[in-house]
Amino acid sequence: MGIGGGIFLIVVGAVLAFGLSPDTWEVFNIQIIGYILMAVGVLALVLAFAMQRQRRNSSHTEYVERRDMGNPPPPAR
Repeated sequence: MGIGGGIFLIVVGAVLAFGLSPDTWEVFNIQIIGYILMAVGVLALVLAFAMQRQRRNSSHTEYVERRDMGNPPPPAR
């Protein structure tokens, strides 16, 4: 889950927590589910930013192995 998934969970959680009346379903407490989704969305955002920072700080080195067999390359024109 990336940045977009975290934002999506926060938005859905906010709609459930603040947009619906608590008496919509008697089986589940919609507000608590909304708060849980918002917390999971914030956690997903924090983890996504931490992973991006870790990827950005890594360095990549490219090694090119070349063998000259004694023959010079042809002259450039």
